[in-house]
Amino acid sequence: MFTGIVEEIGTVEEIKSGRSSAVIMIKADKVLEDTKIGDSIAVNGICLTVISVGSGCFSADVMHETLNRSSLAKLSRGSLVNLERAMAADGRFGGHIVSGHADGTGLIADVRRDDTAVWYTVKAAPEIMRYIVEKGSITIDGISLTVARVSESDFAVSAIPHTVAETVLKKRRKGDIVNLETDIIGKYVEKLMFSRGENTDKGTHTKTQSLITKDFLTKYGF
Repeated sequence: MFTGIVEEIGTVEEIKSGRSSAVIMIKADKVLEDTKIGDSIAVNGICLTVISVGSGCFSADVMHETLNRSSLAKLSRGSLVNLERAMAADGRFGGHIVSGHADGTGLIADVRRDDTAVWYTVKAAPEIMRYIVEKGSITIDGISLTVARVSESDFAVSAIPHTVAETVLKKRRKGDIVNLETDIIGKYVEKLMFSRGENTDKGTHTKTQSLITKDFLTKYGF
């Protein structure tokens, strides 16, 4: 699990592409301090497993499914990437629950300055937009951000100068593709509200009435 608080910006040193997968080597510093083979590191919000650790760099496999669902396929030598190690049990929970499994990608439709803040408007598919709510959390390229505005086809976030400076957001422009991961809690709530019961004796599935309803959520402050 991750929190969406980027630890450092790494640089892609090498990409070895296979028929439907790849091995990526990334130059890094801070995230290597206690990293060993088998550990997880989020690269632009995508959870990758470390397969080797060298002097000032690490390598990870990128599977076919990951390439299809994320923007990692667009990386090249010299690309900058956000890096975050998996959350330590005794660490601060500075962002929100991030699994490192992207729901898909979005397109930056607009970038504008508002005094010291920078607004990013991102277009996304309906299957992603359904889980994005105003004042809720969204992960963009591994960065935990608060949704400031939502419409049917896009949403906007307002990033503070520190976040922009310390992440790859400073390189993002209109037309760029970014990885998106919505708040996993919303997905679980939807699953519970529209669950299907199981009759294990007969091996059949029956619809069941969930106790978690809109009235229930409203009553308890959701």
